[in-house]
Amino acid sequence: MTIAGALCFLLIALLLVAQAGILTHRAAKAADLSALAAADVARGLSPGIPCDVAARVAEENGAQLGECSVVAPENTSVDVTATIELPQPLPGLGPATGVSRAGPPAGEP
Repeated sequence: MTIAGALCFLLIALLLVAQAGILTHRAAKAADLSALAAADVARGLSPGIPCDVAARVAEENGAQLGECSVVAPENTSVDVTATIELPQPLPGLGPATGVSRAGPPAGEP
């Protein structure tokens, strides 16, 4: 009986860690997509304000925009941080976070 209880505890712990990993992957995906969309706006390829577009894209992907900044001096690249809150009992670990930078290819303004 004790072995079964220990195995159940380990299985639950493993599932919680796996869920945190999946949410971290989703936050990274949301950050990538947000940065790409915001960089398109910063380069003038799409209308809008870069960080507003990044916030909308992050929200559409189940995340919240943590930070957003247009990178100087060219102002065509964007740094984005997206977060997803972890479910109970994991919030003590902090949110799942994704960080991304997007902009034009090297050597292109």
